[in-house]
Amino acid sequence: MVRFAFYGRVSTEDQQDPEASRNWQRARAQALIDRHGKLVAEFFDIGQSRSIPWKRRPEAARLLEAMRDPDRGFDAVVIGEPQRAFYGNQYGLTFPVFVHYGVELWVPEVGGAVDPESEAHDLVMSVFGGMSKGERNRIKIRVRSAMAAQASVEGRFLGGRPPYGYRLADAGPHPNPAKAAEGKRLRRLEPDPVTAPVVQRIYREYLGGRGMFAIAEGLTRDDVPSPSAHDRARNRHRSGIAWSKGAVRVILSNPRYTGRQVWNKQRKDEVLIDVEDVALGHETRMRWNARDKWILSDDLVHEALIDAETFERAQQVLGARGAGRTTRERQRTRHRYVLRGLVRCGLCGRRMQGQQSREVLFYRCRFPAEYGLANKVEHPRNVYLAERDLLGPLDAWLAKSFAPHRLKDTVDTLYEAQAADDDEHAALAAMRVVEECDQALRRHRAALEAGADPQLVTRWMAETQARRAETLAKARPAARPQRLSKDEIQGLIDSLGDLRRTLIHAAPEDKAAVYQQLGLQMIYHPGKRTVRVETNLDPHSWGYGTCPRGDLNPHALYGH
Repeated sequence: MVRFAFYGRVSTEDQQDPEASRNWQRARAQALIDRHGKLVAEFFDIGQSRSIPWKRRPEAARLLEAMRDPDRGFDAVVIGEPQRAFYGNQYGLTFPVFVHYGVELWVPEVGGAVDPESEAHDLVMSVFGGMSKGERNRIKIRVRSAMAAQASVEGRFLGGRPPYGYRLADAGPHPNPAKAAEGKRLRRLEPDPVTAPVVQRIYREYLGGRGMFAIAEGLTRDDVPSPSAHDRARNRHRSGIAWSKGAVRVILSNPRYTGRQVWNKQRKDEVLIDVEDVALGHETRMRWNARDKWILSDDLVHEALIDAETFERAQQVLGARGAGRTTRERQRTRHRYVLRGLVRCGLCGRRMQGQQSREVLFYRCRFPAEYGLANKVEHPRNVYLAERDLLGPLDAWLAKSFAPHRLKDTVDTLYEAQAADDDEHAALAAMRVVEECDQALRRHRAALEAGADPQLVTRWMAETQARRAETLAKARPAARPQRLSKDEIQGLIDSLGDLRRTLIHAAPEDKAAVYQQLGLQMIYHPGKRTVRVETNLDPHSWGYGTCPRGDLNPHALYGH
């Protein structure tokens, strides 16, 4: 009697009910092994794209880790549909691990176990990986073509946040009958009575001769909320304390203010995480498209805040101000900033940027040069921190803390510094919020039936539904970092090797990798000339796909 572990996967891209998908994949696997054994374990990834390698899928990674244990409790792994498990060359990178640990792989397409000596089996499995990749690419092409047509011909709003100056309004039932039956409706842009005049003021002042920084300074001085301050729910990562030149430039270059719909301003590129280790797969990066790639609607589809002539004049001024530059092109030289992305300014919270001056590497924050502060923040024009002034004390502290005779105390401190395991409390709090949202939705529907303004009630309902969905997402166990045991902390430290020797003799690239693995975050307070160092113990945060803005309040801190 063979003991089987079942593996399956469903992603949000599939638009399927995870439970229904799991059931039919498991039923297909069960039909294959009925006469040979029974299922004793299950590994099922939810919300993971097929393009993500096994090592980066939570359940697949747990399966690979379980196979290393001689007392794993199963002898073989059965997969209901290989196209969902393997993508591209993933089979060729994963199956040797099965063979190494003596674990059979069963799939319906070969009628049983995959024979590692069979060229036919290898060809079949490789074909299914290619089919999986081809299917995903075809879906992407169909979706992008459909969205381009909807934007240019229909002028349909295709989702995302409305640009500053507009808000979302109801545009009728969804044209897809299935989605309409689910209650989904189309949205369109309408002027926001609070922010639309600000957009018109920006264009008026810019064409009147004021620069972008002067406009930002004036708006801040007049206590006009910046775009991030106006919509705090979607911009909690930003301080929102002042207008920036970048925000003014984005408004001045957005053709949506002329009444036309715009799509394809950005694209998603998949780039290799590590060119030296292709097996890690790709990560998605958002990139700006050139203006000639943007898709504009053929007709005016929403109320314009400015006319086309005013917009074109603004573009001419923007282009002319950059055309007269006579400075020579800089020869870019790449420097290895060991603490790149790890140092933040304690005055404004922004990530400090690397800069070289006279062969010395610095980290610099030039917040006032980008934001119109209007005396809202006491911030020097430039804040500098020399890398050489920080590396020595940092390495000495790390070497001392992780020295063999102090390692036990360090592990104890790291363990105690973790947040308490309050999953039950968090779940109860989340359910209270969900219940409040449900009650609010019932009140909104009652108000709508009583004759209240449909647009106003629709906006209320959208905000409440967004709050409800966000609460449910945060309440999922997988969304909260789990408390690590002392043995797990010890294992993480052991994986770094001899930390003291590494820090003394390592090249800058290797030293930077150690800092990244430790999850270091540094906050520089220029007034006190001190740096607070924090360590995030959550191993999942060491991976890829995390928020590029970081987290100033990690759940597990240790520093001085």
